[in-house]
Amino acid sequence: MTAYPDKLREIIDDFAQITDRNERAEYLIEIADRFPASRVPAEIATKPYAEEHRVPACESEAFVWAQENANGTLKYYFDVLNPQGLSAMAISVILDETCSGQPLEQVATIDTSIVFSLFGREISMGKGQGLMGIVTMVQGEARRRLK
Repeated sequence: MTAYPDKLREIIDDFAQITDRNERAEYLIEIADRFPASRVPAEIATKPYAEEHRVPACESEAFVWAQENANGTLKYYFDVLNPQGLSAMAISVILDETCSGQPLEQVATIDTSIVFSLFGREISMGKGQGLMGIVTMVQGEARRRLK
């Protein structure tokens, strides 16, 4: 995990300190409230979105985009079509705030197991698969640019 972007490592460490399930949920809801700042702007994409940006297996109908910054890093954008998709919104905000503008080599090494570090081991299989799909798409964008 030492190769992860510093901000991501910090938030994973913050979540490791939370042992109460309700406290974790409240923190994730607070993070999800910041989703509008991570939502894809109309100049990047408009509905209906291209299927290549759809996160496979995500019950909340999440989408991911990456735009190159002048310095070679990426800015990540997201949308979650299900207004009840708070978990998808929370992971999107976390990935935007901790991976946008960070070295591609670090973003490319992010393991999908961060989902369990952030959301807890008791997360349902379906929700976990969708959230890991969002991580995989962010990681994949970085890997594609590195090739």
